[in-house]
Amino acid sequence: MKQDIFIARHAEEWDAFEHWLDTRGESARRARRQPPDALRDEDVPARYRRVTQHLALALRRGYSPYVTARLQVLMQRGHAVLYRAPPPHWRRLGRFFVAGFPRLVREEARCMFAAAALLYVPMMLVFVAILWNPDLASALFTPDQLAQFERMYDPADAARKLGRDSGTDMAMFGFYIFNNITIAFRTFASGALAAVGSIFVLVANGLIIGGVAGHLQAVGHGDPFWRFVCGHSAFELSAVVISGGAGLQIGLRLLAPGQQRRLDALAEGGRRGALLCVGVFAMLVMAAFVEAFWSSIAWMPAAVKYSVAAMLWTLVATWLWRGGRGLPDALDDVRA
Repeated sequence: MKQDIFIARHAEEWDAFEHWLDTRGESARRARRQPPDALRDEDVPARYRRVTQHLALALRRGYSPYVTARLQVLMQRGHAVLYRAPPPHWRRLGRFFVAGFPRLVREEARCMFAAAALLYVPMMLVFVAILWNPDLASALFTPDQLAQFERMYDPADAARKLGRDSGTDMAMFGFYIFNNITIAFRTFASGALAAVGSIFVLVANGLIIGGVAGHLQAVGHGDPFWRFVCGHSAFELSAVVISGGAGLQIGLRLLAPGQQRRLDALAEGGRRGALLCVGVFAMLVMAAFVEAFWSSIAWMPAAVKYSVAAMLWTLVATWLWRGGRGLPDALDDVRA
């Protein structure tokens, strides 16, 4: 085959491969939006093999250095990308938390919004109901429980740490981690029961949180309570919503698998749910840290507590809304 015909036949393939190397191959951090006809990531290995075949043909047929040199460069660059060592585990994990996790949360946006409604709507309704009729709190809690809540957030006991009867900061840190993760895991795992379990746990938690808040506000203990919960609520409540959304998406895949087999849909939902739970775990550890070492400080002025809480809510919302945008393969390292 003549060189001109060889170039005309395969130049488009070489151009597409070179464009992929320029925009996607060197570093995912430099990835840009690709045109619809661009080479897909999954087609790159096959295209690389064709380039190496074309180089062998060009060398055997004695084509000009212009052709062989270009193919040699494409082959070397492709080899460097496809056979490079994977990034260190700590970098992959960090990239997942910064970009992959929030992107995965957004991919399940409908389930996340449903979970948020199931948690926050009952919470607000019972809070308003108890403010309107404080006796309703006795329908949710026993007299001993109500007395314990009032003792933990007694405005007259300034020496006591908020939100606890006893225990050091470190001991409570461990307790909060165990308690928070138990609730989140129950919320997620119960979604396998056709999503009914996750719905029940979210609504129940909303009723309990709203009931406690409403009772304390009604009896005049609202200020210590809000100063305690405002700091760690950004991480804790967001994590509960995400774990609930993870459970709901499993249940929905079980009920409506679409074009997939039910077993395959359930396996996909479990895989995505497990990745979400990794991020939830990190959020709950952060929530426990803030709860143990910051939220319980009783002498801190309310203005400082609320300012820090607003900053944390802003950071969490920005992270979940913006994290991973512009990095279309932000989950690839973790999925591999």
